[in-house]
Amino acid sequence: MIRDRALQTRERLVGKLPVTGELLRGSLLERTVRHKSGCPKCARGEGHQVYVLTVSYGGGRVRQFSVRRERVAEVRRWLDNYQKLKEAIEAICELNRDLLGPDAAAPRGERKIRRWWRRTHSSAIVPARGGIVAHRR
Repeated sequence: MIRDRALQTRERLVGKLPVTGELLRGSLLERTVRHKSGCPKCARGEGHQVYVLTVSYGGGRVRQFSVRRERVAEVRRWLDNYQKLKEAIEAICELNRDLLGPDAAAPRGERKIRRWWRRTHSSAIVPARGGIVAHRR
């Protein structure tokens, strides 16, 4: 019964996965650039607002990409899509780990193990920030 419920929950999560190519991994930073001289805006201390997408790669490499002001909303949407997809995948993985646990039809001697497994590995699926997240009870 627990297994059936986990399978149903997993299928429901798979059905909610955002199927789109509009995904982007990284962080969008807002920075202020100030010129040394010749700019009245910088002389007043205001500076110029710029947006930078930073993406970390293996080996400690970080790349930065300038983002035009008119594309900031689009980049934020793509970053949000990536986070929602990542959260849904994590929830599905958590359910799959639960499905690897002892079966509900286990012999009587395995009941203690089964109770321990449920207590330490069970998870509930709850919505968070518009996405799906698995968390421990």
